[in-house]
Amino acid sequence: MDDQGLSPIKDELPELSALSTQDIPTAVRESASAPYSPVRSAKLNSKAAKQPNLTQVLLILGLGLAALSLPLWLLRDRLMPQAAADRPAPSTSPLPSSASPTASPAEMLGHSYYAEAPAAELVLLSSGDGILLRKAAAQKFEEMLEAAAADGISLSVISGFRSIADQNTLFFDVKAARGEDSAERAAVSAPPGYSEHHTGYAVDIGDSAAPSADLQFSFEQTKAFKWLERNAAYYSFEMSFPKDNLKGVSYEPWHWRFVGDSQSLETFYRARSDSTLTPQNSPADSDSGSASEN
Repeated sequence: MDDQGLSPIKDELPELSALSTQDIPTAVRESASAPYSPVRSAKLNSKAAKQPNLTQVLLILGLGLAALSLPLWLLRDRLMPQAAADRPAPSTSPLPSSASPTASPAEMLGHSYYAEAPAAELVLLSSGDGILLRKAAAQKFEEMLEAAAADGISLSVISGFRSIADQNTLFFDVKAARGEDSAERAAVSAPPGYSEHHTGYAVDIGDSAAPSADLQFSFEQTKAFKWLERNAAYYSFEMSFPKDNLKGVSYEPWHWRFVGDSQSLETFYRARSDSTLTPQNSPADSDSGSASEN
């Protein structure tokens, strides 16, 4: 067959070179055998860039969590001081020690705590049988005795300084012998460590002309007591437990204390103004008028 016989068929077939790429199936156009196209390559790279990888996802999540935690952190700073303020502060009070007198409470059964006077500050009274007082108190007491004698009054000395050991016997042994409870005993005798006699400033006074009134309420009827009421203050002595005293201690007209210097004044008056105990066991309340040993 010559070319002339094929000419009609050849004319009817489209030119292969003139075929549009639009007429080629997609799978064929995008296959690995497809020729390289710069436009197509750029589109593929752009599409890949728009898809985030794992690192970018984790970074975004981390930034999001940080942004959420910041308000919570600021809120914590506001709440924590208040929470700390609401918590009770730990106690810093020292535990009481039975071996240390400073651990004793300031008050017990209506009596104030007093330290025992140093032995070096105590002297013997010339008019007493082995009775001790602090030097300043002893000097003024001796002067008061001489002034009373000049007025015809004979003051006797019943008790002066008393150690805590002596007071221990006086309080507990007598309490047991009389069958008293602690409050009853404390109304007429201070517990050990709480007696004014420990200070070396306190003294029990009697009337030599009326010894039966010693340590009794009836002492207030003696000439010695009447003289003390008028003159004791000139020698810096005062009654420790007058009638209806705020300490609630039994009335003791024979018990006097020296307050003639700053040390003695501080001993008896520091932190005492807040005592609000109800007075008790005044002479009118007592049926025995028995002695007290404060």
